[in-house]
Amino acid sequence: MKILKKYLVFLLSLGVIGLSFLWDKQTAVKAVVTVGKSFKEMLFILPPIFVLLGLLDVWVPRETMVKYMGKDSGLMGSLLAFLLGSAAAGPLYVVFPIAAAFLRKGVGLFNVLIMIGAWSTTKIPMLLMEYNSLGAKFTLTRLFMNIPLIIIIALVMVLLLKEEDVQEIYKRAAKME
Repeated sequence: MKILKKYLVFLLSLGVIGLSFLWDKQTAVKAVVTVGKSFKEMLFILPPIFVLLGLLDVWVPRETMVKYMGKDSGLMGSLLAFLLGSAAAGPLYVVFPIAAAFLRKGVGLFNVLIMIGAWSTTKIPMLLMEYNSLGAKFTLTRLFMNIPLIIIIALVMVLLLKEEDVQEIYKRAAKME
């Protein structure tokens, strides 16, 4: 039963795709092709990320991470988290194992949330493409609206989470080793 619960979303997705073959075979084939492409993309992106995370664990002492990005690192830690998120390459799902590794290293939850927010909305390659496609006014307006929103969302989350919830997040991150 525990295994069934663990793979419930996967099994439900498989069931939906199976049913879609009965309803509209062409759409189902497109879905399977899309899933295959996504899986292939993950196979090429995730292994190097995990290698880099392993190196981070070995090369960067916990004390260094706590000093620069820990709970009491202040503005410097938040700026560093924002820069790491903005300079990142790769899709959004890559940030979650990185966030877990940062939590294991003692990085403050607020800074991890800032990094996730920056990764999702202010990545430099995305901004450059947006600038070329939609223009400077749109890109800068969206960027300057997103920066305070990232901070507000991270702040609200940290304020609303109970201490036991925060500890549970750190505990789950520790289990992901």
